[in-house]
Amino acid sequence: MSAVFAILFVVIMIFVIMQMSPIGVKQMDTDELRTKRQNKEVQLLDVRTENEFAGRSIRGAKNIPLHTLKKRINELNPSIETAVICQSGMRSLKASKLLQKHNFINVKNVRGGMNNWK
Repeated sequence: MSAVFAILFVVIMIFVIMQMSPIGVKQMDTDELRTKRQNKEVQLLDVRTENEFAGRSIRGAKNIPLHTLKKRINELNPSIETAVICQSGMRSLKASKLLQKHNFINVKNVRGGMNNWK
């Protein structure tokens, strides 16, 4: 019986690690984001809460909190590069995976999020 629990535990841990892993999601640092924004090559999606966004945000970013993204995904253009940012990079990673599932062609997670934005 303990072997079954051990196997179940390992399977659950693999699932959790895969959900938090950036595998399959391209990454971009804040310097690359700054350059692309200057050249108007990217739409920027901020998936933090409204309060976080109001406290500090990047001019021109579209705020769609992660918990509302699935309902509001049609507010974004799936055919242009989309940079996704949050506070540290975890919520934006989840959002990036969701966008990819909805056929967004070029999605990049901003590594380190607003913590790295200067």
